Parts: sequence; structure tokens; C-alpha cells
Amino acid sequence: MVTLSRRSLGLPKRTWRRGELTLAGKVLVLQLAVIAVLLVSVGVLSVRQSNSDFSDEHGARMRSVAEYLATIPEVRAALQRAENGGEDESGLAARLAPYADRGRALSSATDVSVVAADGTVVASTDPSRVGEPAVLGGDTDPMDGRGWTGDVDPDGERAVVHHAPIISRDGSTLGIVAAEETYPSVADQVVTAAPDLALYLGLGAVLGLLGTWGVSRMVRRSTRGLGTTDLAHLADHREALLHAIREGMVGVGTDGRVTAMNDAARATLGLETGPDPVGRPVADLGLDPHVVALLTGEGADVRDAVALVGTRVVVFNRGDASSDGRGIGTVTTLRDRTELVSLQSQLSSNLSITDTLRAQTHEFDNRLHTISGLVQLGEYDEVAALVGTLTRHRAEVSQHVSKRLHDPAVAALVIAKHSVAEERGVTLELDPGSRLPALAPGEVADLTTVLGNLVDNAVDASAGVADPLVELWVLEDAGVVRIRVRDNGPGIAEELREAVFVRGYSSKPDVLGGRGLGLPLVRLICTQRGGEVTLDAADTGGAEFLATFPLDATIDQDGSS
Repeated sequence: MVTLSRRSLGLPKRTWRRGELTLAGKVLVLQLAVIAVLLVSVGVLSVRQSNSDFSDEHGARMRSVAEYLATIPEVRAALQRAENGGEDESGLAARLAPYADRGRALSSATDVSVVAADGTVVASTDPSRVGEPAVLGGDTDPMDGRGWTGDVDPDGERAVVHHAPIISRDGSTLGIVAAEETYPSVADQVVTAAPDLALYLGLGAVLGLLGTWGVSRMVRRSTRGLGTTDLAHLADHREALLHAIREGMVGVGTDGRVTAMNDAARATLGLETGPDPVGRPVADLGLDPHVVALLTGEGADVRDAVALVGTRVVVFNRGDASSDGRGIGTVTTLRDRTELVSLQSQLSSNLSITDTLRAQTHEFDNRLHTISGLVQLGEYDEVAALVGTLTRHRAEVSQHVSKRLHDPAVAALVIAKHSVAEERGVTLELDPGSRLPALAPGEVADLTTVLGNLVDNAVDASAGVADPLVELWVLEDAGVVRIRVRDNGPGIAEELREAVFVRGYSSKPDVLGGRGLGLPLVRLICTQRGGEVTLDAADTGGAEFLATFPLDATIDQDGSS
């Protein structure tokens, strides 16, 4: 299992430098700035909302005051007399001023004015406005007999105002009553709303600070207190190390998606071209199901699992990765062992040839010693009979094999293995139904490795039992060579029938070239060519191996392809 920690990442206890904020600190400062902007925005919105409420509420009050004054008979009569020339301006102002004062006293109006039909202020609570043109608002003629409520800016101060028409008995407009109230200043609004505003903004600030502190703590834990510079350096080092490793490395998250893959892994898996696999599900990369299972499988870690990826022989090692005790996925290393398998195949062939030569040398020495003894005894007839018997036996074996196996190298291998089996006291029989044409050189090398290892394994298993027997059957059919090797040895338990194909497993003592290489090599070669090898119990009580070996092409006996 791979566990990530500060020490495993190669980081000291404190990586920040004086004056440099950690990522958590930067997040804290940023969030505090955001909270400050939000609080100011809330304050501005509160002021604007206050102005809107003021316009609605106090505009209604101004309308009530203005309409009340416009309907007073004395006000109407005074304007009527002034229009008819029976009242001068000063007298009109003196007569209407009490009514304007009464309207201001009855409401919160800042100013109440009476405006004549020509737009001149004839009476006002502000004496300086009398005789001046009135500041009227609205897009229509204020003297058209309709009321209007809106905002005006008479003295540089914004105010809400209502114009109420004064209608004569004959329906003409004599003038208007304008009641207005100045909007409070921002300072006044803040002072008025200070208790509530302070409460809500303070509560928001406290909650914001607590949330910011919590987020900062979470970020600190997630980043292990690293600053942005440290994180950038760590990411750069990770990328450099990842792509500098010659072995393939694949990281897979708990969701089955690729989190990391270096160049060696892409080359090994045949993903050099196409879109970047990082971030994609492993199942969508176009890999064989057994490779997907090795990269994403759950359960125990994988150790030295051998699999074929295209034409490559790859060794997989997978382990779980965790951070703070929490599983974050798996990490798998890939080692391309294609060349090593080729060397193992050559080594196996060389070992087989060495054993065969040793056996034939031993057999030749025994026969020479026998012939030498007979010559010394003067038994020349026995010598002639023995030589004839040996010659006939060798010729019979060679003829029996060559008649059925037309490839010279394979036939020579079977004849040599016959000598090895005889030396071990084991009978090796080639099934009369065997048939094999001449093969291409590249196929002969792999086939002899497969055949030699299966026969050697059967001879080793049969040696030591009564009447040891190994049966060999080789048949080429439709471009596929089928090989069956059966022995009458002790057999292999059912629960161990897959284990014998694992590199390193062997029931024999240490031998030159390593232990447990033969059967795994047989399976790799067959699988690499698109075939397979299986193990079952033989009728004779021993083991029976059946291998299929697809051919690229066959060669006629005359050598033409």
C-alpha cells in the first residue's frame, strides 16, 4: 500500500518562507475581502431600498396633504378672485400662507406651495419662493387637471413631491398645490438604520468569518499547509519524476479513472497516439479485459502478474494508495519483459539441447563400454548383433518420427527427447496419428520451446513410477498446431493446476537457469501467438497438457512457402 504524507512527499515540517502566505492564508485573505465587499454591497442595497420605501410612503403623505389643501373652498376662492383681478399678489400670499403652514404642520412635508396657473408660486411655507417660477416635475402639463407624484430637485436636494390641481366650479384649473419632502441624507439614513444595520451586518460578518476560518482550516489540512509556490514545485517535481521513470506507472482513482500515466506506461500499453488517457475511465482506453482487471481490480495487491498487452509480455505490480488512512485509488507499475521472455526461450532451448547431448553422450559411452568389453572377450558375433540391434532401433525411431513430423528441427527434437527419456527409464511414444508439415524458422523456435518444455515436464513427472510412459501427439490442422503430452506420473492436484503456470512455482529442486520457468514460458509463448495451454487429469492417472499453437504460415516439404 502506498501512503501519502508530508514525509513521503519529501517535504520538511515547514516549507513556507517568512512573508509568504500559505494557500490557506491566501484563501482566508481572499474570503475576507469578499465578505467586506458583500457587506458594503448589502449596505448600499439597504440605502437604496430605504429610498424606495421613503418614496412610496412619503409620496402618499404628500398626495394626501396636497389634495386636502386643493379642496379647501377658501383656497379656491382666493385664487378665483386673484384671477379676476380682485386680489393682489401680497394679499393673496397673506391669505393662503396659513393654509400652507397648516398643510406642513399636518404632515412631514418640507415645503408646501400654492402655484398659480401661470406657474408662479403665490404662497409657500418658504417665503423666498413666493413670486418665483415653481420647479415642477412630470412629462405632462401640470395644469392639465391631473395629479402627479414624483421626484424633483428644487434646491439641489432630491425631494418627493405631489401636485394636486385646484379646480374651479366651471372645471378650469386655477393652479396647483405642491407638497414636497426632502429625502434624508445617506448619513441620516445610516444613523436611523444603524441599530438594525449593525445587527444584521455584524451577524453576517461573524458568520462569514467563522465560515472563512473553517474553509481555511479545511484547505490547510488538504494541502498539508503548503504554499502555492510549494504546490507548484511539488507538481513540477511530480511530472518530472513521473516521466523520468523508465518503468510504466499508472494511477487509477476510486472511480476507475486514470489519474496519472507516464510516457513509459503509454508506450507499453500502446496508447502513444490518441487522446490523453488521464481523466478517462480505464475501461474506455481500448485495453483487453484482463489488462483492465489488473489496473482496476479490487482486493489483494498484485505481485509480478504476467500478461500480454498486444505482442508485449508485461509484468504488473499493483498496490493500493491511501492518504490519511483514506483510500484514494491504486498505483500499478508495468515492466516490459518481452526481450527477457525471448532470452528465456533461447535459454530453455539451450538447456534442452545440453540435456539431450548429455543424455546421448552418456548413452553412447555405455554402448561403447559394452562393445569394448565384448571385443575384449572375443565375442565378435555378439558385437555384430548388438551394433545391428542399436542401428535398427535408432533407424526405427528416426523413421517413425520423420514419417509424421516433416519439420527437421521438430523431428530432431523429438528423437533427442526419446534418448533423454530412455536414459531416465521412461518410454516416450509418438502417437501414430501425429502430423506436422515443415514450418517457418521463427515458428520452429517457439514450437520447439513449447514442445521441449512439455516433454521434459512429463518425463520428470513420470520418472520413478512403475512402467513410466509419456505419450506425445502433434497435429497441424487449419494453421493451428495442437500438442498433447500425457504422462502416468502422480498428477497435479486440481487446486494447483493454475499455480504451475506461475513463474517461480516448481516441484523440482533448484536447476540451472532458475526454477519454475518452463510451464509459464509455454503459456506465454502460446498466448502471445493467440493460442493457449490447459492442464487436465489424464486417463492414465497423471497429467495431460493440451497446447494450441497458431501458425503464421506453413512451408511445403520442398521448402517453398
